[in-house]
Amino acid sequence: MEPLDDARTDAYLRRLGAVRPERATGGSLRELHLLHLRTVPFENLAIHLGEEIALTRDALFDKIVTAGRGGICYELNGGFAELLGTLGHRVELLQARVYGKDGGPGIPYDHLALRVDGRWLADVGFGEHSTYPLDLDETGEQKDPGGVFLVRAAGDGTEGDLDVLRDGVPAYRLETRPRALADFRTGAWWHSTSPESGFTRGPVCSRITEHGGRITLRDRTLIATSADGDRTEEELATDDEVRAAYRGEFGIVLDRLPVALHPRP
Repeated sequence: MEPLDDARTDAYLRRLGAVRPERATGGSLRELHLLHLRTVPFENLAIHLGEEIALTRDALFDKIVTAGRGGICYELNGGFAELLGTLGHRVELLQARVYGKDGGPGIPYDHLALRVDGRWLADVGFGEHSTYPLDLDETGEQKDPGGVFLVRAAGDGTEGDLDVLRDGVPAYRLETRPRALADFRTGAWWHSTSPESGFTRGPVCSRITEHGGRITLRDRTLIATSADGDRTEEELATDDEVRAAYRGEFGIVLDRLPVALHPRP
């Protein structure tokens, strides 16, 4: 993985509101992970704006840093991997299959997560997930502001694979063989085009708040969840209100609103 130059590294850190760490440590990784989740939203707007999801280092930097946008897992974790590698971490891209409501895992390359320094599972691209990296060496439960997590050997005995559980429910099946960013292009294409993908059914934009809650704009519904789990919903009646929510809550300025590619029934 070729490192970012100093100008791009500094720009990425400014996007996060972070200072350059003196050295790559578990503590600096935790801080960057938290700041990424707070400032760079998980969003699928490109799918509903007719924009390409391009998995190249330049495209990821331009979208996340220059344009001030977010993205889906391939983009968010792909961009974060570039930053972490530049700062001195050893980063490997891992493919995962997300568990669906039927209890089974999804398509191959359904999700991109990161193994950092051989020990940490970093994931800033899964929506509601852990606030901090998870310890892959820990066999017991890991308490996190995002829930109680468990990383264990795959339930069906698949050698080397891991299941990541949140609050007792399997989130995704993680394969531990390192991959290249280009390997995820098929998954990105499927998620951005298929009527079976949840991402094509409507726009969503979400991030962690500074107080430990979450703010989400799903279609025209603005959802605020506090750290204690209290939830409020507001239906935005006009296009101007929707644009203002994107701008005020996520820093995203749109000249047109996304239109669902395959609307929810």
